[in-house]
Amino acid sequence: MKTVRVVAAVVRQGDRIFATARGYGDFKGQWEFPGGKIEAGETPQQALIREIKEELDVTVSVGELIGTIEYNYPTFHLSMDCFWCEIADGELKLLEAESARWLTKETLYDVEWLPADLGLIEEISEQMERSSEL
Repeated sequence: MKTVRVVAAVVRQGDRIFATARGYGDFKGQWEFPGGKIEAGETPQQALIREIKEELDVTVSVGELIGTIEYNYPTFHLSMDCFWCEIADGELKLLEAESARWLTKETLYDVEWLPADLGLIEEISEQMERSSEL
C-alpha cells in the first residue's frame, strides 16, 4: 500500500482552533485541519508554511509537533505530522475549502471529522484542557 506523507496545521488563536471542510474529492464536506503533501526536499515545517499560504493566504509560524497520525484509508496509508501553528501574517481566506470554523474544546466534536483527523482530536482536546488550567 502506498504511503502518503502530509502535514496538518492546528491553527490556534486563544482558546480556539481553526478547522476547514474539504471542498473536493471523496471526502468533500468532511472536516480536517488544513495542510497537505510534503514535496521532495521540504521539511514538514516548510511544507506546512507553503500549504497554508496556498490554501488560506496567510503565513503561519509553526510550533511544536502535536503528534504523527498513521491511518490506513482503503487505497493508501496516511502519515500525517500535526503541528500547533499561529497566524503570523495575513487574514484567513478560503482558497480551497468549502467552509471553515473556529472551534473550542467544547465544540470540537460538532463537525464531521475525516477519519485520520479524528485521531488527533482527543490529543488536542487534552492539550487545550491543560492549557486552560494554567
